[in-house]
Amino acid sequence: MTALTSMRGMLRIAWRTSPRKMAVSIVLMALGGASWPMLALALKLGVNAALSGDTSGSTVAAAFVVSGLIGALILQHFAYVPYAEATEMATIALEAELVELANTAPGIEQYESAEYADKIELLKKGMAEFHDGMLGLMSMVSLVTSVALTGLLLVFVNPWLLLLPLAAIPPVLASQRAQRIVNRAKEESAGATRQASHLFGMATSARPAKEVRLFRLQAELRRRHASLWHAVGAVLWRAERRAALVEAAGQLVFGVAYVGAVLLVLRDAVSGHAGVGDVVLVIVLAVQVNQQVTAALDLFRKLQRMAQGMTRLHWLRQTVSAGTGRAATATAPDRIRSGIRLAGVSFTYPGTVKPVLHGVDLHLPAGSTVAIVGENGAGKSTLINLLCGFYRPTAGRILVDDVDLATMSPARWRARLATAFQDFVRFELPAGQVVGVGDLPRRDDVDAVHAALGRARAEDVVDRLPDGLATQVGKSWIEGVELSGGQWQKLAVGRAMMRTAPLLLILDEPASALDPQAEHVLFERYAENARRVGEESGAVTVFVSHRFSTVRMADLIVVLSQGRVTEVGGHSDLMARDGLYAELFGIQARAYAGEATGGADS
Repeated sequence: MTALTSMRGMLRIAWRTSPRKMAVSIVLMALGGASWPMLALALKLGVNAALSGDTSGSTVAAAFVVSGLIGALILQHFAYVPYAEATEMATIALEAELVELANTAPGIEQYESAEYADKIELLKKGMAEFHDGMLGLMSMVSLVTSVALTGLLLVFVNPWLLLLPLAAIPPVLASQRAQRIVNRAKEESAGATRQASHLFGMATSARPAKEVRLFRLQAELRRRHASLWHAVGAVLWRAERRAALVEAAGQLVFGVAYVGAVLLVLRDAVSGHAGVGDVVLVIVLAVQVNQQVTAALDLFRKLQRMAQGMTRLHWLRQTVSAGTGRAATATAPDRIRSGIRLAGVSFTYPGTVKPVLHGVDLHLPAGSTVAIVGENGAGKSTLINLLCGFYRPTAGRILVDDVDLATMSPARWRARLATAFQDFVRFELPAGQVVGVGDLPRRDDVDAVHAALGRARAEDVVDRLPDGLATQVGKSWIEGVELSGGQWQKLAVGRAMMRTAPLLLILDEPASALDPQAEHVLFERYAENARRVGEESGAVTVFVSHRFSTVRMADLIVVLSQGRVTEVGGHSDLMARDGLYAELFGIQARAYAGEATGGADS
């Protein structure tokens, strides 16, 4: 039933994509499928006419044999021309749906799920199976026509011969059983397959190449990659052997029936109940039935694989539907009047049991600049993700002017955010669009892009490019200009500055690739921009930085430790308390002092 449901779904997609091409293909495939049985019938009539000395009958039969042979050889090939185009378009439509589904969920919780990662990996790898399955569907038109006419001709020779096509059922059932065995093995080894693909990417990509060579990891990568594929191969090989035995048993049943059918007609011919033409007809039809069974087995394999892919796609649709079924319709305010408040916020990542944030109570005043500091793993990035609405708190609420963020439309809230993440994306586009996509409606507004670059202190990056904003960047393009890590980061910050009136501006280590002095200058510019947007819209600017010379410029400093807020206040207040902030500040100050002394001594 799953295969039939998948078949209907794929046919609907293909028909919707190109109905005219599908109609032409179906007619041609049906005629091609009818050609082989008609060829067998023409051979029977020709043999009988020849034995009886009927010259004109033999000539007509020969003409039908030639016509049937030509039709059988060329009609299906002509049918595949329009159908292949429709199939390509349908496969592209499926890929587009997969892209849409992967990006429809308002949050990013699904990316924390191993099940989601495995199914997405199998779906991506299975796009070729969708294509093969679509081609198989058209083969079914020809196959069904051919089987129906073959069965009809066999009945006229001897009703018992109708059992011959029925003997194809055991091989088909065996094939389905074999495919299920293989599919289970693929599901079982999906995790290891994904890990092996990751290692392959590390070994063949430019970004990790330096560390791979520096730490002499080449042999270790090869060893782990080979070990994973050996484990995957062992699982799949066991499954393939079991599947082959099951299929062989099904084929054996048909082989016995095939021999029995030929012997039955020979007996009738010897007893005078059938002619020589009938013997020729049955032998040819029996060969065709064998070919039909082989084609059916191959078709069922394709349909089973396609059904598995459609099942995963259905699972993804349900997962996304469940994730989007949030009653979140409130609009973002025009301006923030009181601020953003976290009330008892705790958070645990999906699939884990240890909370990352514990009972966070925090008020971020409207128009303020807030620095979040803490050691690695303290929960800084998690707090940023919650403020962006990528996750919902496990407990507690995030309030924007007393409106629960959970009730607010994620799209409308994010339309009022401006963010520069530490793990920024390197969009391989013309440089102007790398920045411009930060405010999509103004993507090609040159003045807006230059203004954003100015606010980000990133004009120098574009000035050095051969064609300025029109320069294609990224290694994926032959003519693409590759940028340094710092240059990419500056463009990412420029992207965050495209929105001129955000309610929340988030800068997560936006200058980690810059030296301390350059970062300090950059944050002075940020502070100016923060004051401007704060006055206009009450915007809150939140930034994360490990450099305390920058942090001290914030109106409010929030110190996180092991998922809890331990200190909140201005720089002077926190230094006076002599707590964790003062300790961390002192450690860094002494480190910088040591560097300065060392530089002077040298």
